Formats: sequence, C-alpha cells, structure tokens
Amino acid sequence: MHFDIMVGSVLGASEYVAEAILVSIIEAGHTGDCHFEPNVSTLNKDNILLICTSTHGAGDLPDNIEPYAKALQSKDLKGFNAMIIGLGDSSYDTYCGAAMNMETLLLNRGVTLLSEPLHIDVLNHPIPEDIAVEWFIAQLDKVSGK
Repeated sequence: MHFDIMVGSVLGASEYVAEAILVSIIEAGHTGDCHFEPNVSTLNKDNILLICTSTHGAGDLPDNIEPYAKALQSKDLKGFNAMIIGLGDSSYDTYCGAAMNMETLLLNRGVTLLSEPLHIDVLNHPIPEDIAVEWFIAQLDKVSGK
C-alpha cells in the first residue's frame, strides 16, 4: 500500500506526527510520501489519503492546506480511501475543527473513511506523534487484514 500524507500545519506538530507515521508505514513494508504543501495533482485512487492537520484560529485549516481543501471541493473522489488525524486543544470550542471540516468535505466528495478519525488533544498528549503512531499501527493492521 502507498499512503499520501497531506499535512496541515502552523507550528509544526502535525509535521512531526506525519513524519512519525511515515516511519511506521515504511517499517510495516509499505510506502508513503509526506506532502507539506498539499496539491490535488498528487491525487491517486490507488493510494490511501491520510490527512494530518492541526486546527488554526476559529476551527480553520492551516494556511498551507487551505488551497488543497478548496481544490477538493470540485473533485469527484468516489473510490478514494482516506484516514484523518486531527490535532487540537480541547480548551477551545473549535477543538479539532479543521479535521472535522476535512472529514465532512471528504465524505461529501465520496471518499470512504477506513477508520474513525483520530482527534488528538495536545493538552493530554504533549507529544502527539506517540498516540498517533499507536493508533495508526492498529488501523494499518485492520486495513491490511493482519
């Protein structure tokens, strides 16, 4: 399996998460790419789309992934498979709002989610890549039928 990891980041935490997930993908014998400036030109139905984004402002997507999300709004994504990891701070009422918005967008465009999205509260998990990798490995086992 090949994973395209689309990263939405302001301060870098979701970049660390994406890079840790990529290591897990490779260690499991699969392939993947981290896209720190996501672009729809990389869309490929044969790959699993993994959105890894923090939430910025009032539940907004980070600036680097916003154009990607806008471009997805006009795409037919039936037949695509995806997973979502969101980072947020539960002291805000917009906790993981960006990941929730991406989930809604992907589902509305026809994407199949391979698992429930993971929402990481950075207040409880100051090193979010640890819980993300644990979650991802469990999901990977389900997806690959192990």
